[in-house]
Amino acid sequence: MQKLISFHKTSEKLSPVISALILTLVLLAIFPGTASAGNFELPSSALTGPVSDGISTEILQDETDYGFTLLPYENPSLFQKIGWYVDIIYMFGGICTGILILLTHRHITALEQKLAEFPNKKFELTRFDEISQEIFKTERLRLFTLAPVLFIALAELLIFSGRMGLAVWIHIGILIGLSLSNMLIKDLKILRIYQALMLLPVLRLINLSMPVFFETTLYAFVFIYSPLAIPLAVIVMHQKDSLEEIGITTKNFLSYVALSLPLSFLLGLGEYLTIRTGYLIPDLSFESLLKLTIIMVFFVGLVEELIFRSILQTRLEQALSVKEALLITSILFGLMHSGYGTFHEILYTGFVGLLMGIAFYKTRSLPFIVLMHGFINVFLFGILPHYLSSWTPF
Repeated sequence: MQKLISFHKTSEKLSPVISALILTLVLLAIFPGTASAGNFELPSSALTGPVSDGISTEILQDETDYGFTLLPYENPSLFQKIGWYVDIIYMFGGICTGILILLTHRHITALEQKLAEFPNKKFELTRFDEISQEIFKTERLRLFTLAPVLFIALAELLIFSGRMGLAVWIHIGILIGLSLSNMLIKDLKILRIYQALMLLPVLRLINLSMPVFFETTLYAFVFIYSPLAIPLAVIVMHQKDSLEEIGITTKNFLSYVALSLPLSFLLGLGEYLTIRTGYLIPDLSFESLLKLTIIMVFFVGLVEELIFRSILQTRLEQALSVKEALLITSILFGLMHSGYGTFHEILYTGFVGLLMGIAFYKTRSLPFIVLMHGFINVFLFGILPHYLSSWTPF
């Protein structure tokens, strides 16, 4: 047992080193150009000599960003596409590898910590099995949750980079995979998380495929978010959540209404200064503001908060932990705003999602979060663009 405790202390000292190595691996994955630097050259041999001699010096010096030497009849876009796919695979594989290493390391150190806590020198195998199974179930749950989250993140990053077609196919694959998981996975916690995650590709696919019925952009939100009421109702009824669990309550409603207005203004102002949106209403008349408020609160705010907070965050809190639930939902909430095309918007909306997640966890009031979300959009797409369109803070 003394050797086990000593080994555990040694592994604790190695934890910062392992974390640094994982961080380095992830950074290399995010910036694949650092790992793929250098030019590919034909080796000097009798076989390649005549080919190299037949190519002019100008052609040999004409190289793409990926270091390939192009021949006159070759299409440079082909190499660019290959390079893109290699970069995507490299990035995704590096991040997944880093996460798997981290999960494995956490599994080993957690098991060592449990074993080191036993005061008796004699170690019972049955107790070891119980600890091992408990840790295995927890890590398995994290791994099964992480897999679709990473694929959703990859699809949204592709949308951010402008590769819409590939992102759509990945979202379709995610939706099919999560649907088929109901036949293969028996763990109820995993199934509930997967049912919640299915709503994200559904939301994105409806958003991208919905035809334009009106020239006014504001009305498009109605047709995008209304169909989501069906899967939301099915999931809530299937998982048999109580109204209190998903935050449907009128407790302290008036206080939350009063609190949501100043918070929404501050958060909406921060987002407006981040992306400088245009207005969705022609003027600030009562009729225009009423239309904007109804759509942003009862369609956009209600549907998105039901998805991210009432269903997804609640499922993750029950299966994992509060911190992990807040982290995952806020990251996904930020990435689902990748369509704006700015990295600052992803970071800011992720931060706002974290604040709203904390507020939902503390208050368990869906009306409060929905009002705050809806009023943020009212300020962002209605009031602030009309007043601050010509104002620059610096």
